[in-house]
Amino acid sequence: MARYIFITGGVVSSLGKGLASAALGALLQARGFSVRLRKLDPYLNVDPGTMSPFEHGEVFVTDDGAETDLDLGHYERFTGVPARMTDSVSSGRIYSNVLEKERRGDYLGKTIQVVPHVTNEIKDWIGIGDDEVDFMLCEIGGTVGDIEGLPFFEAIRQFSHDRPRGECIFMHLTLLPYLAASGELKTKPTQHSVKELQSIGIAPDILVCRSEQPIPEKEREKIALFCNVRKEAVVAAYDLNSIYEAPLAYHREGLDQAVLDAFGISPAPKPDLRTWLDVSDRIHNTDGTVNVAIVGKYTQLEDAYKSIKEALTHGGMANRVKVNVEWVDAEIFDTEDPAPHLEGFHAILVPGGFGERGTEGKIKAAQFARERKIPYLGICLGMQMAVIEAARNLAGLSDAGSEEFDHESGKKRFTPVVYHLKEWVQGNEKVKRKVSDDKGGTMRLGAYDATLKEGSRVAAVYGTTAIDERHRHRYEVDVKYREKLEEVGLTFSGMSPDGRLPEIVEWSDHPWFIGVQFHPELKSKPFDPHPLFADFVRAAVETSRLV
Repeated sequence: MARYIFITGGVVSSLGKGLASAALGALLQARGFSVRLRKLDPYLNVDPGTMSPFEHGEVFVTDDGAETDLDLGHYERFTGVPARMTDSVSSGRIYSNVLEKERRGDYLGKTIQVVPHVTNEIKDWIGIGDDEVDFMLCEIGGTVGDIEGLPFFEAIRQFSHDRPRGECIFMHLTLLPYLAASGELKTKPTQHSVKELQSIGIAPDILVCRSEQPIPEKEREKIALFCNVRKEAVVAAYDLNSIYEAPLAYHREGLDQAVLDAFGISPAPKPDLRTWLDVSDRIHNTDGTVNVAIVGKYTQLEDAYKSIKEALTHGGMANRVKVNVEWVDAEIFDTEDPAPHLEGFHAILVPGGFGERGTEGKIKAAQFARERKIPYLGICLGMQMAVIEAARNLAGLSDAGSEEFDHESGKKRFTPVVYHLKEWVQGNEKVKRKVSDDKGGTMRLGAYDATLKEGSRVAAVYGTTAIDERHRHRYEVDVKYREKLEEVGLTFSGMSPDGRLPEIVEWSDHPWFIGVQFHPELKSKPFDPHPLFADFVRAAVETSRLV
């Protein structure tokens, strides 16, 4: 059975909790333990796939087709353990499950209450896969005191009470604000946060204190005394230049040792940190810089493209260069020439998105990259815009567009080279969808196989002709336009195994121009960069040497 580490937050950003959880998972792995990380979120959306990127950042998709919180991306990037549908749950999902059970009669007519029915559902979710790993790290979203999070805090309190003594610990992240006027760190927010946690029956075993300044020994002793934890269990979390320094930084501060001490694991295996030392070396010792433009529609919130930005960083590590990312609002190109905004970049990336807003600008960005021979990577919608650009400007389909835009406007305006995907094969079953279906969870989601064309650029990049990648889309390039587009040079170099769904397109006469229907960024890691991003950055390096 797994040992459980419940990670809660006081006055601290969600990135702080997610990053600490991921880094701790990586450190436990470095000591030879197996881990799984799980996120319990208090919001009432049944799944994050229904939420705007402006609300909650990107949606991270798992191999088994779950739309999850972006923190699961951190978990995968740091541990390499593929997340699963059972690793993320919201209050909305919990309440939905409870109400479905009540309507089925599972509760035999009993009055449904938060305790025990909701808390039991949460505990059941926490315990999934209990016998598969040595450590289960469960992060509770939000902060202590949030009314939405109270059922989760009560559930983890009960869970730790139900388990044998010593199998569950609590780790609490707080903020130590620095007052420049008086030149002191204030411990009161941490004390009050712990007091709030204790008032609901949870006593933290470890405190991780976010701080801009070094924590003096006197303050560390004060925190330990008033929060009822051992001094060695007060761990400092300082600001870092890169999130990938976190495992080494937390190890220096003794986080992994504090966890092992809390469980009474002694002697503990020594950590093998060579992977993270290599990652750190690649961050700090680079041979140059490349500039990449991300032309998108959610550029005001970088978390909307979190995995893409991180995957570009990983591509830079693979090539020992620093990748400077600049966000370019696609809507600017609706009225302006893209050239002044895109000249000077060594590569252009157009990410996914939904809706018509900004798409004309993305089409112009694809055209600019094609004509100027600048490396281009189009992801999901970015691939579709590249296909529409080719259809309009080279294949004689001047009114080429997407059914998505017609559905949004309520009238037919385009020849739909991109159409609403109504059916596809998933495993041994055929999946069918209608435009009128509910939006949540109805896309082509999760990992699907693709077959690559022999001799194509992508086959060379992957080093194979059989791949599987994660998808999240409900619109697809129409294969009936394949012949017309290939006549003008746009190669359909990746297809679904049944040959019906285009997965990858590329320009054979271009130094590096690839569009993919899937999301390769979701599988990239600092110690294992995705081949597409590694080669995309390599192409950007080549371009930088020519200008």
